[in-house]
Amino acid sequence: MQTELINIVKQLGLTLTAKDLLLTTAESCTGGMVASTITSVPGSAKWFERGFVTYSNTAKEEMLGVDSKAIMQFGAVSEEVVLQMAEGALENSHADLSLAITGIAGPTGDTIEKPIGTVCFAWAGVDMKTIAKLQHFSGDRTEICQQATEYALTQLLEIITSDD
Repeated sequence: MQTELINIVKQLGLTLTAKDLLLTTAESCTGGMVASTITSVPGSAKWFERGFVTYSNTAKEEMLGVDSKAIMQFGAVSEEVVLQMAEGALENSHADLSLAITGIAGPTGDTIEKPIGTVCFAWAGVDMKTIAKLQHFSGDRTEICQQATEYALTQLLEIITSDD
């Protein structure tokens, strides 16, 4: 693991612990890479509550309460769906904050509107408005997932420290 990413996770952990907050994740294209990165840091059990790997649309619907109509209308890789994933992760956990990711890491599954590297993110909290962002990354499947993981964690750290 990259030293810089581990340092971000350590800082995230210190900040969440100081604020007495628990985090949950809901991941699709990254397949648990965010949760794995978090749990590679000793002591993360103090602030990481659970992770959902909802790779299939059925899992998104059953585990997170994502509306199947939203998936049909906007696609699994959309801001509408990732918002529901983040909010569903909060509702189905004991966490105070969540981050969610859905995207197209490739090498297949892309469209003209949503090329490989299209990734949607959302961050939700019991005391904050849910935020969604769409990003485009380049590289192979592993590189896209690594970039998405780093982006998700970096943005979360910025979100929770912006009110300090």
